[in-house]
Amino acid sequence: MKPKLLIALSFLAIGLRSYAQEGIPVYFDYLSDNYYLVYPSMAGISQGTKIRGTIRKQWFNVDEAPNLQTLNFNSRIGAKSGVGAIFFNDANGYHSQTGVKVSYAHHLQFSSDPRVLNQLSFGVNVGVLQSNLDESEFVSVIPDPVITGGKNSVSYFNLDLGMSYNLMEFYAHFAVLNVLGSGRDLYSAIEFDNLRRYLFSLGYVFGKDIWQLEPSVLLQVTEFTEEKTMDFNAKVYRDVDFGKVWAGLSYRQGFDGVQYLADGNFGYQRLQLITPIVGVNYKNFMISYNYSYQMGDIRYDNGGFHQITLGYDFGQPSEKRYDCKCPAVN
Repeated sequence: MKPKLLIALSFLAIGLRSYAQEGIPVYFDYLSDNYYLVYPSMAGISQGTKIRGTIRKQWFNVDEAPNLQTLNFNSRIGAKSGVGAIFFNDANGYHSQTGVKVSYAHHLQFSSDPRVLNQLSFGVNVGVLQSNLDESEFVSVIPDPVITGGKNSVSYFNLDLGMSYNLMEFYAHFAVLNVLGSGRDLYSAIEFDNLRRYLFSLGYVFGKDIWQLEPSVLLQVTEFTEEKTMDFNAKVYRDVDFGKVWAGLSYRQGFDGVQYLADGNFGYQRLQLITPIVGVNYKNFMISYNYSYQMGDIRYDNGGFHQITLGYDFGQPSEKRYDCKCPAVN
């Protein structure tokens, strides 16, 4: 089936709209023990330092396809504080954004036993972002006053707020991203200041022997467009001599959809992504790979989205680890 114009527009409404977000898009890298990338309250959650770097590429056979690179670290400072920083570059066709976020988190430990994890955390990100739009290659038969024909760039800052609660193997996280109105004035046709997104996660790790099972969910709500998606996740861990091996599966379901026309028939489609993920923790090192595939009749390409994450943990002596199977903390 060759997509017609309405089908292509439907795809853009379903797929690209969900990912054309200000700041760092929420993909599936948080499943690589990388919740700090999403929740500022997770800065310094462990007693040591965690470093994570990611590379994501969509549709290898499409020129200027979306791609994302992130680098972040977070560390414990003193008994109750955590700090961190996130650097990122996100490009999608003629649009790109780069930025840095600096984080501070405060941790309240409710247990008198240092080996028992019972902690409420609050965090804030202060971010500086630069958005770019290259219109130098735009061609219009009829001159369009909206198209400048140049390279537009604007810088601005924003805030993220987060809260986390960790009780041994149980965890819950909440965050509000892009709290402030930005007034970017990058696109002369359509501008809006409300970029806020709300995130909420719940999860639990079952099993304290060599095998563990971790189901979790993540709800994401975009305030301006009222878009909502839910991630349903499951990961399995196995302890080995050199560390840990693990694998998981995530299913993202959009609650919003669009109608499309194909071969004279109308259809309705929501965003549906399925993402397997595998990883290895070797001593202090971590490597993971995930592949996202968009389901449904209307897709831009049969290929998927590839992402690799590399990590390194250090500075956390064994005597300061919590007595729990909690990979995102220990």
